[in-house]
Amino acid sequence: MDFFQSMDWMQLIRCFIVGGIICIIGQILIDKTKLTPARILVIFVTTGAILGGLGLYQHLVDFAGCGATVPLTGFGNLLAKGAIEEVKTSGLLGAFIGGTKAAAGGIAAAIFFGYIASLIAKPKMKKQ
Repeated sequence: MDFFQSMDWMQLIRCFIVGGIICIIGQILIDKTKLTPARILVIFVTTGAILGGLGLYQHLVDFAGCGATVPLTGFGNLLAKGAIEEVKTSGLLGAFIGGTKAAAGGIAAAIFFGYIASLIAKPKMKKQ
């Protein structure tokens, strides 16, 4: 019973709404444009990296928590944040290794679960 009383319900609602809005934008791009899912992925990661590099994405993370860090835009933000931090300690080389270092856990999980999904699913190409 203490678990439900100590839960921050407003944070949970903000997380759900922001994550949902990001997903709605992705779904609209899939349904209303001829962009492939791969291009949409790149758009989301790049947008997150740009907003993260400018320091703007952190405001969304502070507001929505996992609703902003879990979607692909959060991955881009993590790459930018890691690169910026590593540049401070390792110099210019940090721009190349920092993002990968910061996101290593997520990258490994994506590869592992992507492989598992490829064994189970039968993907189909989008009709042009």
